[in-house]
Amino acid sequence: MQPSFPTAAAVTALHDTLLAAREWPASEPAARDQGLWLWIQTNHRFNCLLWAEEDLARRTQVGDAQIAANKRAIDRYNQARNDATERVDELLLTELGLVDPASARTDAPVSTVGAGARLNSETAGSMVDRLSILALKVHAMRAQTERRDVDQAHRNSSAAKLERLQQQRADLSGCLDALLADCRAGRAFFKVYRQFKMYNDPRFNPALVSERQQRRT
Repeated sequence: MQPSFPTAAAVTALHDTLLAAREWPASEPAARDQGLWLWIQTNHRFNCLLWAEEDLARRTQVGDAQIAANKRAIDRYNQARNDATERVDELLLTELGLVDPASARTDAPVSTVGAGARLNSETAGSMVDRLSILALKVHAMRAQTERRDVDQAHRNSSAAKLERLQQQRADLSGCLDALLADCRAGRAFFKVYRQFKMYNDPRFNPALVSERQQRRT
């Protein structure tokens, strides 16, 4: 049985459906599978949580402690979003037969790409991540076109921006479908690129290393 691969249309439909759900992202529905779709949904959830925290972090009439809490949440959600993106790439490359499955989750996945395939600089997972962010932008900009506490000029400007965002999403969707088609045909491949977010790791962040050393003295 041939493995099934996500289409960009299916990914964007999932993104929009989840954003339309009143309880999202506080309550998470079951994913359509416990593999690739689980991680596509997880990536979208953390992008949604990150979006909300980014808004809250810009408040000007709350205490510093609240903003600090927002900033720490942003770091956590951004790490989780990147982890989910990498997991999408691992699963896709494994299904495509372009990575050694035993090494897929390591820091140095072993490529099994055939000769002659071109390397795509952007991964399929990063495209899915960008589609998630575009879904959030489309959703938020559409809400601006429906506001009644602003003038018509604001709504018209928002409608023009919404049209441009929808075009950007359509363009990116086409690129994702083309990349996966080329990968299946042996014409292209991508790699798992580890983000190695050093600022979140107390072993590598110089400020956190310094704090730990000071506690020991």
